[in-house]
Amino acid sequence: MNGHALFTVLDLAGTFAFALSGAAAARERGLDWFGVLVVAFTVACGGGVLRDLCIGAIPPAGLADWRYLATAVVAAVLTMASHGLVERLAHPVVLFDTLGLGLFAVTGAQKALLSGSNGEVAVLMGMVTAVGGGVARDVLLNRVPVILQREIYASAALVGAAIATGGDLLGLESPALTWGAVAACFALRMLSLRYRWNLPRFKRKPRLEDATSRFQREGRADAGDSLSE
Repeated sequence: MNGHALFTVLDLAGTFAFALSGAAAARERGLDWFGVLVVAFTVACGGGVLRDLCIGAIPPAGLADWRYLATAVVAAVLTMASHGLVERLAHPVVLFDTLGLGLFAVTGAQKALLSGSNGEVAVLMGMVTAVGGGVARDVLLNRVPVILQREIYASAALVGAAIATGGDLLGLESPALTWGAVAACFALRMLSLRYRWNLPRFKRKPRLEDATSRFQREGRADAGDSLSE
């Protein structure tokens, strides 16, 4: 399988995985069948469309190539028709989302390189491709986007994109390296969920109004004690 064919297979596989993720999440939210289809397509192609707009690949493949729409629709229909099978999978949204994350991190970086972008842009485009669909899903379903939480999500995409980009720049491009980059992103994300790995964060400082409110409460409590005496 040549490089172009492998890229197409990986991109469609990522589209399928993210469409499953979006359809499963939409069904859990109680959307109707049309809503499930819309969310599935948005999640599957949102990151790729944003990437293509950034690198000047107009029109975006997710809108111009019928295979992406067909793949998203098939995934959504399978999710609705085989909901019992999907439910039996442990945390289906997380599983499919993580698989799509790894696939899109790699294909996003590869497409940016093919467009003539440098290594830094390729890594960033890999991350944008990987996380864009998940952000769109969470916004449409009125949830806090995973990328804004403490979970290792975008960082895993950066690792996968960096491995794929670094290998290409060093002349080590091969199917084994491509799949290794996908596996690294997938493994890092799943291990972080299993062992609750999180990025460091700053401790929340009490706001001025919080301190003022506490002072007022203490003042009212002291006044009440004085009256009771």
